[in-house]
Amino acid sequence: MTTRDALQQIVPFLEDSPAVCATGHIAREVQGLKDRPENFYVIGSMGMCSSIGLGIALSRPDKKVFVLDGDGSVLMNMGNLAVVGALKPKNFIHIVLDNEAYSSTGNQKTLTTAVHLDEVARANGYKTVYRQGANENLTDITQKIIRSEGPAFLLVKVGPDTDKPAPRVKADPDVITKRFMNALGNQVRGSEFIRY
Repeated sequence: MTTRDALQQIVPFLEDSPAVCATGHIAREVQGLKDRPENFYVIGSMGMCSSIGLGIALSRPDKKVFVLDGDGSVLMNMGNLAVVGALKPKNFIHIVLDNEAYSSTGNQKTLTTAVHLDEVARANGYKTVYRQGANENLTDITQKIIRSEGPAFLLVKVGPDTDKPAPRVKADPDVITKRFMNALGNQVRGSEFIRY
């Protein structure tokens, strides 16, 4: 299963929920599968997907917030897993597609053959953690993670991205931001001091 194959099964579950899509192939594939105002495509900010998603989840506790992330992105900002675990937003769903490579920059290897991101998430306090097994249906496990109490983490091991990548995200970051905020009714507050 490739990143595209996995996203084809995950994207239908987004419905009208906000989804923060990691820079590179994940954002490009989601745009190709189902472009919508509720998608926030992270462009040029590798590693920040979970931070942005966390801010949205804290600001909009009435909505499930999906973070569609890659292994390289998580490794680049691993400290945010601890922040998610400490703040425990119940509406935060973190799905990581792990192909053990930095696909967008030439398939250089990541460290996830040795570092198991699901175990890292569990150690950092995520309430629900799943790792898709070889014989488990991704549709079934995605339904399970959505019904679970968050913060929830799903690790999906995927193969190398051998398909031709989907086209680059078309909109500029300011356009993406404005349409995303409009889709959420401009109810995403700015950064606030949080006590924990």
